[in-house]
This record gives sequence, structure tokens and C-alpha cells, in this order.
Amino acid sequence: MTALVLRSVHGLRTGASGLRSVWALIIAIPLAVALLDRANLADILRIAADAFAGTLPYIAAAVVLIAALKATGATALVSRAFEGRETRMIVLAALLGGLAPFCSCEVIPLIAGLLAVGVPLSAIMAFWLSSPLIDPSTMLITAAALGWDFAAGKAVAAVALGLFGGFGVRFLAWRGAFAEPLRPGAGGGCAGAFQGSETVWRFWREPARMAEFRSEAVANARFLVKWLALAYLIEALLITYVPAGMIAGVVGGDGMTPIAMGALVGAPAYLNGYAAPALVAGLMEQGMGPGAAMAFMVAGSVTCIPAMVAVWSLVRRQVFAAYVCFGIAGAIASGVLFGALVP
Repeated sequence: MTALVLRSVHGLRTGASGLRSVWALIIAIPLAVALLDRANLADILRIAADAFAGTLPYIAAAVVLIAALKATGATALVSRAFEGRETRMIVLAALLGGLAPFCSCEVIPLIAGLLAVGVPLSAIMAFWLSSPLIDPSTMLITAAALGWDFAAGKAVAAVALGLFGGFGVRFLAWRGAFAEPLRPGAGGGCAGAFQGSETVWRFWREPARMAEFRSEAVANARFLVKWLALAYLIEALLITYVPAGMIAGVVGGDGMTPIAMGALVGAPAYLNGYAAPALVAGLMEQGMGPGAAMAFMVAGSVTCIPAMVAVWSLVRRQVFAAYVCFGIAGAIASGVLFGALVP
């Protein structure tokens, strides 16, 4: 059952059914506008097309980078963070979580194996919380949509959230919590072809690794194009139809309330790490403050549906609850600090 759930989640990223559903929305949105409000159709398509065109160089860089990392087998280096003393493991896991190009599904076999051999849950939680927040490709997409201050802020938030969760779980474990974190029979997944193998940086010299590079490049190009096209259409709809005063009234302004609302709204409403920056850009044009925007992105990354299904399928309920609580609390803290630093 767990393997079936994981395959279904991974299908949202690369499968035909997930691809069709997103493309259906991309086609349906302009058709609905054409039927209901033809006068605004050209403006909506222009806003979306201009935003997408401005992101194309970042999409190309992200596609090449993620494919190269998978082809070299560099993702196997992540396992080295889980060696040595517990404090060192937590710090390295939080740092590497922001660098590893794992999707929410691909991290499952690594986490399951580490839990099975007795790696402390604190280090695993540090990696698990930081990993969905940022990676090289999502950092480029975030920079394209929101600027490098947001991209850098989200990267710092990823590491800080990992440290917060890791040391928080360590404290709770000292008090007797999380004695058996792994669900019985949990495991399996969908890792890349070279995960766990030797890292080969000159991957183009090996036909099998070049084939992996091409396969990953095509898969990630399709993935990014479909999600960003949908995101920019949603952004155009927000700009055109949602009154700025309404957005500003909910998540605009200063103080804790807009930031907390950003985190709480972001948790269920988030698309994914690639599509969300465009959605946030549209919300900010309508009055969302930078602190609320950061809280929205951080909370949504941790609680997006693939990440939540992956966590739920693998660990017991108390570990799942800790994951969600640390994620939401960290999102609010990140929003407060970012809002104080960025005007």
C-alpha cells in the first residue's frame, strides 16, 4: 500500500495522468475567460506570457542543473550528512537539505533506510524539513519571480527551519518521545537511477549517465513548463479579478496577524515550489507584505500535498504532527524575521 501511494504521488510529477490534469487546467482557464469575459482575455494572456518569457532563462538553467546532479549521482553525497555525532548530523542535514534535488517522493527510500538502521530522528527531521523548501532549481525560479532577496531569504529559512526542527526533536526525544518513529512495513520509493552509486562528475563520458541526463532534462522541462504556465495564468487572474484591497486586508500590512494568516493560508493553498513564486508575486502586487509572503512560501513548501503524503506514509502520527507543527511555527518565525529585514 505504501509503495502504491508513493508511486501515485510521484505520478503527479512525471506521470501522464498528472500531466494531463495540469494541461487541462491550462487550457480550461483561457477558455473560461473567453466565454465569460472575452474583453479581458488578451490582457490575461499577455500578463501570463510576459511573465513566462521572463522566466525562460531560469527554467533552462534549472533543467540543466537538476539533470546534471542526477546524472552524476551527486545526490548520494547526502547520506554522508548522517554520520558522526548527533549535533553534527543535525547541522549537516539541515544544510544539505537545501542542496539535494530530491522531490518529496524520492527522499522516502533514504529516510526509510536511515530510520531502519537507527539514525537519530532529529537529524532526519532536519533534512526532511529543509529539503522541500529549496533546491538549486527552485532557488532560480524564486529569484526569477520575486528577486534574489526572496530566494536567499528562503534558502536561509530552509536551513534555519531544519535546525529548529532537528534540535526540537532532539529535545523531545530526550524526554522520551518518538521511541518508534517508523510505521511498520514503511519504505520503498522512486529514487533516481544513480542514487547511492559512485559520484561521477564527468558524466558525459558514460552513455548510461548521458541517457539519465537527457531523460531528467526532458522530464524536468515538462514539469517546470506545465506548472509555471499554470502559475502565471493564476497570477494573471489574481491581478485582473481579485481586488487589491481584499488581499491587503487579509495578508497586507505590518504585525503578526498578516504573517500568521500567510502561513495558515499557504499551508492548504500552496501549489509547489516551482509554481508558488509566481502566485506569491501576484499576491504581493495586490498588497501582500514580504513577511506574509515568506511565511506563505515556507508553510506551503512543508505542507504541500506530496510532502504531507510522503511523511504520513512513512512515520507514525506523533512524528507527522511534529513535522507539521515545526513547519508552521518555523514559517511564522521566518515571516517575522524576513518582514523585519526587507522593507
